[in-house]
Amino acid sequence: MDKFDLLQKTAEVIQDRGQDYGSILDNHTRISRLWSVLLDTDVTPEQVALCMIAVKMARLIETPNHDDSWQDVLGYALTYHECVNAKE
Repeated sequence: MDKFDLLQKTAEVIQDRGQDYGSILDNHTRISRLWSVLLDTDVTPEQVALCMIAVKMARLIETPNHDDSWQDVLGYALTYHECVNAKE
């Protein structure tokens, strides 16, 4: 898959996820609150996105050509961007 196809597929997935899970900021705020309790430390929605990118990077070390993982990295990078911008 070329980079433009990957970007297009990522955009489609992000749109579908929004319909399933609500806004990116709301969903990642919920996740950050749960993680904060589990980890006994404050976690921000932006940190959730960064941690999820790290999970995908760990998987890419094993399978570097796995398009779904690259798609997820792009999606979480955009999630981070949206969380930051939504707070401004």
